[in-house]
Amino acid sequence: MDVMKPDLYWIDRRCYRVPYLDQAIDKDVNEENDESFMADDLEYGDGCDNSEPAELYELETTEAGRVRTTFHVASTFFPFIVGAKGTTRRRLENETKTQIRIPRQNQKGSIVITGESANGVRAARRRINLIVSGARLKQSFTHFFTIPMTSPNIREGFLKFKEIVLDCHNARGIEPSIFQNPDKLHLTLATMVLSDEVERNHAAQVLQKCNEEVVRPIVGYDPLKLRMRGVEYMNDDPAEVDVLFGKVEVVDGSPILQSLADGIVDYFSSAGLLQKQYSQVKLHVTLMNTLFRHSSEDTPECEVPKNKLKSRETFNATEILKAFEDFEFGVQVVNTIHLSQRYTTSSSGYYKSTAVIEF
Repeated sequence: MDVMKPDLYWIDRRCYRVPYLDQAIDKDVNEENDESFMADDLEYGDGCDNSEPAELYELETTEAGRVRTTFHVASTFFPFIVGAKGTTRRRLENETKTQIRIPRQNQKGSIVITGESANGVRAARRRINLIVSGARLKQSFTHFFTIPMTSPNIREGFLKFKEIVLDCHNARGIEPSIFQNPDKLHLTLATMVLSDEVERNHAAQVLQKCNEEVVRPIVGYDPLKLRMRGVEYMNDDPAEVDVLFGKVEVVDGSPILQSLADGIVDYFSSAGLLQKQYSQVKLHVTLMNTLFRHSSEDTPECEVPKNKLKSRETFNATEILKAFEDFEFGVQVVNTIHLSQRYTTSSSGYYKSTAVIEF
């Protein structure tokens, strides 16, 4: 991260600037540590509204005249809010002059904050949302937006590519297990963490709104025709490659695909469902990935979770990059975007989908 231009961090339609975010989260958001990730650790981002909209959180008045707010948080994040021996929750309550009720471990339910003043209740809820958002960044992603790239001619082109590489390019680190499953070839737009059914349903609803407000205004009602041609890699040394991917473009050369991908990411980032990492989405279809190495055929998507890998051996892609610089994989007609579940396989061989939009 460029310390002069730190990432903007969206929470509840508010924008923050977080210097050294990774260090802050590692230090502050930990269920073994009684420190929490507090609002004071953040700075408002340039051009962002510093005001606290009264309508941001739904509040109600109890019969006793107190102010209360009720909201859902996935139980995965309860330990981060409670803290070691309950110290984080107690500190939040003391500093905001509220009472915070959290369901017991392994129980479903909503968090309820009650206090004498609306400002105190809002502050407590905002701080809890900050804790959850910080903790979410440390989780492995569970879902990702995909555009299937599994047309018959692209599958055929990929299998031809794989055959040639294995037969003719006997370079270090290249073997069959690092190739993508042809049934799961896809263009990745963004990744996110959706920790329970409530979050998944919410993401599905936001996707439908995104379809109306972003996708259709950009794409219209006609399918996109995409071409995959050539290969590229993501690091600086072609002899030490982790991921090799196919390059994708619209057949007529228009920038509509980039606009579509960026629009979807911006929409979900503003909705607080994902953290935007780059100014533009890197359009790519993974062809070879060392995370797949030595995975069994029974492993969904030929992928092994990072925490189960002893090491990640790179491969030498120098000759592959030269030989397949302009290789034609094929054309894909696209009329769907999927919110796909990681580590799953549907009856079609592709990922299971939490939601799908059509255009």
